Amino acid sequence: MEVLDDGRPVGLGGAKQRATLGFLLLHPNKVVPTSRLLSALWEGDEAPVTARKILQNAVYGLRGALASGRGANGPAAPALLTRPPGYMMRVDPGQVDLHHFHALAGRGRDRLAAGAPEAAVALLRDALALWRGPALADLVEKDVAWPELAAVESARLDAMEDYVEAQLACGRHHGILAELEAMVRAEPLRERGCGQLMLALYRCGRQADALSVYSRVRAVLVESLGLEPGHGLQALQQRILTQDPSLLLPRAPARPGAAEDGGARDRLVLAPAAPGRPAGGRESGERGTAGGRTAEGRAADGRTAGRGADGRGAEGRGPGTERRQVSVVSVRTRIASSLGGGAGDRELDDLLDGAELLVREQIERFGGVVTAAIGSISVGLFGLEAPRPDDAHQDDARRAVLAALAIRDVLDVPDPADTGTERSTVHVVVTTGEVMLRRRGRDAVPAVFGDILDESQELLCESPAGEVRVSDEVHRASEHTVRYRRSDAHALEWQAVAVRDDGRGGTGGGELSVELDVLRGLVKRTRQRAVPHLVTVIGEPGTGKTRLLAELRRSVTEEADGPLVLSARASGSPGESPLAVPGRLLAAYCGTGPEDSPEAVRAALEHASRDLYRSEAVRERRLPLLWPLLDPGGEPAPGTVRQTEVLDGWREFLLLAVQRRPLVLCLDDLHLSPDMALDAVGDLVESAGEGPLFVIAAARPELLERRPSWAGGKSHTMTVTLARPERITNEQLVEFLLSAVRNESLHRLDGSRAG
Repeated sequence: MEVLDDGRPVGLGGAKQRATLGFLLLHPNKVVPTSRLLSALWEGDEAPVTARKILQNAVYGLRGALASGRGANGPAAPALLTRPPGYMMRVDPGQVDLHHFHALAGRGRDRLAAGAPEAAVALLRDALALWRGPALADLVEKDVAWPELAAVESARLDAMEDYVEAQLACGRHHGILAELEAMVRAEPLRERGCGQLMLALYRCGRQADALSVYSRVRAVLVESLGLEPGHGLQALQQRILTQDPSLLLPRAPARPGAAEDGGARDRLVLAPAAPGRPAGGRESGERGTAGGRTAEGRAADGRTAGRGADGRGAEGRGPGTERRQVSVVSVRTRIASSLGGGAGDRELDDLLDGAELLVREQIERFGGVVTAAIGSISVGLFGLEAPRPDDAHQDDARRAVLAALAIRDVLDVPDPADTGTERSTVHVVVTTGEVMLRRRGRDAVPAVFGDILDESQELLCESPAGEVRVSDEVHRASEHTVRYRRSDAHALEWQAVAVRDDGRGGTGGGELSVELDVLRGLVKRTRQRAVPHLVTVIGEPGTGKTRLLAELRRSVTEEADGPLVLSARASGSPGESPLAVPGRLLAAYCGTGPEDSPEAVRAALEHASRDLYRSEAVRERRLPLLWPLLDPGGEPAPGTVRQTEVLDGWREFLLLAVQRRPLVLCLDDLHLSPDMALDAVGDLVESAGEGPLFVIAAARPELLERRPSWAGGKSHTMTVTLARPERITNEQLVEFLLSAVRNESLHRLDGSRAG
């Protein structure tokens, strides 16, 4: 349980005090009798004779904690009131995240009932994102078991099942499968979730696994409760046994001209060929095979990767079939219609043709094979060779990601000015899994089938533009070769950023390698000669300031007996205290975080101070200056010390710390700091004299607008200015793609003449 005041935690005291508040918040704006509160705090006959006095003290302490907030006197401020025959927690429901969860879940359930599953997914995802573990986990660990908490947990599971139902309605049975399996393992008696897992497995082509789930559920119900599964689950089992067509999602009808989306060409959605329609036939809005190429780039039988002509996954039986563990690169290019220069479909077809050739070139360059290339979508596989040792699969994944990054670098054309103008983009997904190969001849390119190919296409539809997203298994296999960034905004949370340029990781692509080398050299000079430095990295958003700081921090911390690295970022929130950034640096030195209790923070500060101030008398005088930097209140108490005195004490603390061990301070978004904090940072190096202190600060040019003389004329200071990296323009991309088509045409012409 947590109470926040403007984003800062409020101290709630001991377990009984927290339990009192928790129980009252489960019944907001209602009078809870004292007898019921006592029963909640103590089970059965465990209540001591002083139970009522303990409860009164808890209420008194909570009132003091709530009254300490900034908005404690406002009309919407929460208040703990005495109302016969007990107490009432008066609070705006919107201030309680449990109420927010119920509201979002209810809206999501309504959207699902109204036939809008996409909107329901968004609402239910937001509702479930409010959960960080069991409700009131800190109290549950102390053996609190209230019926109200069981009801809250049941509501979470209901929302989870609604979320799964909405995802299944959107056709995302592959994407939700892992989460659904974990939910059923944790709650095997909830028949609705078990039925959803059976349906998802069936839609993924895993009929036997779906029936196995039913058998396990039935065994648990019979052994635990002596009950058979409900009629709904039994009916679902029978429909799976008879392969009821209604269990599959209806196929969306083709929409002529539906290829255009926001002015960009996206010609085809990869799907099985309709029965009775010639493979490779062209309909409105589709782009057929270009130039008659049907070799390794296209499925020879006209079927797309992952499905047969009947739309069902292959079973892996019959002569001429093999299974392979492969890595899959799925690419979707979107060419802005304005790039066609007004020439219409012919020009855009040539551009898409050129993009497909470039994708094929990069995949083959890294040892892969393009097994499908239809319209704007290409699928490349790594690992189709004869069966090899298990460790070869990791090499397949690495090569697949390297090819994906090369494709992104060639085809992604961002709008550097962010003007919202039309742009060409590329979407890339890398996954790994098992496929089945069916060969029709010794030299023929095999037809490829497998659920992993379907899953890859579904993930590709959700992949952000200009990014390479990979699965967990691919990330594990390639993390020593490729630098990754983690994100929760997509089903594939790992985004491949760049190739590591050396064994230590580098900056990928080397675009900041020169600046990084300069900074490493200055850190080394600071350590060896005890010469302090202040380096300011100036750049617009997107120039790599934060990345440069992260790379420097990583390389310094990897050194044996290296300096101590402390990091902090200015938030720029309205009214941010000048003590905020210095306080974050001090907290990093003491090893404390916002989740630590005030007692633990004070103990850590005293321990760190004991190592620096040899005299106990001096330490007792300095601690009151440092405590406001770590106090959740963040400001000196009235009538105690001024902010300038606190910052002086902070500077003295760091300079003493430098005498024990070299320090590197990394400050990000310094331009957002208040003037007093800027003064404290600027004066720090000047005060260091001869000490191994290295301060690096990243900021936007606004810093120099506020402080034109920033670091000017001071010794041991320098400024590094970063510029945006040059990227290929739309015009260059057009020429690049068209030249690829022309070269290919000449190659085919020469080949026909030679024949």
